[in-house]
Amino acid sequence: MKAGAVVGLFRKRKGTTLRTEHTKRNANSDFSQAAGSGEIAAPRQLTLVRDSLTDSKAENIVSIDIAGKSALGDYMVVASGRSNRHVASICDRLITELKDAGYGNAKVEGLAAGDWVLIDAGDIIIHVFRPEIREFYNIEKMWQTPDMDDGKLH
Repeated sequence: MKAGAVVGLFRKRKGTTLRTEHTKRNANSDFSQAAGSGEIAAPRQLTLVRDSLTDSKAENIVSIDIAGKSALGDYMVVASGRSNRHVASICDRLITELKDAGYGNAKVEGLAAGDWVLIDAGDIIIHVFRPEIREFYNIEKMWQTPDMDDGKLH
């Protein structure tokens, strides 16, 4: 091949790196806006999660606003299932509904055992427990601590 020969859309010169040129302009997204964005995305996702848990007969559903307490997400939802199979079923349905609504693939831990399943859906962290496991770890108490903005402990 000769120096200066054209290869595809590029001109090949000996000793130079091939580069593409991009023009600067506004990019419009062709992605679905089903999931929403910005400030309303997390409350909309929370509503979907709570509705899915209710439809799956999850028990003792608690939502905790952790937006100012942690960078993990905006909300944490804790729920219980009656058995390992019920916990796994609740989580399978929730994962499917999140994906169908356009929130992508949630990260899941503990689904195979079904004792405690953690679902990281981005803005919302969901914990689904069997009742005795939930009682043992009692994570709601840890995250529902009062804000200490005024510096007083009592």
